Amino acid sequence: MNKTKPIYRMCAVSREKHLKKEMFRIVKTPLGAFFDKEQKMMGRGIYIKKDLKTIELAYKKSILSRSLKCEVKEDVFLELVQELMKEKRD
Repeated sequence: MNKTKPIYRMCAVSREKHLKKEMFRIVKTPLGAFFDKEQKMMGRGIYIKKDLKTIELAYKKSILSRSLKCEVKEDVFLELVQELMKEKRD
């Protein structure tokens, strides 16, 4: 029997561990910070819990910008919220 262990990641905002599939990934590239929908882009990545309050807190306190040491634009947060709403509908 070849069972794989579940993959956990730490949320950059709440510092809690969650399953990787319950998180969004934001990646830092030489071109800036982007939302990594498939979680496969090359670059330094951080994870954020799929929760509206967590996303709002990250935006208000610039937590993602500090973690990645680069500017995370408002568009990234809008993408996160849109993806969260899309997943809730499905």
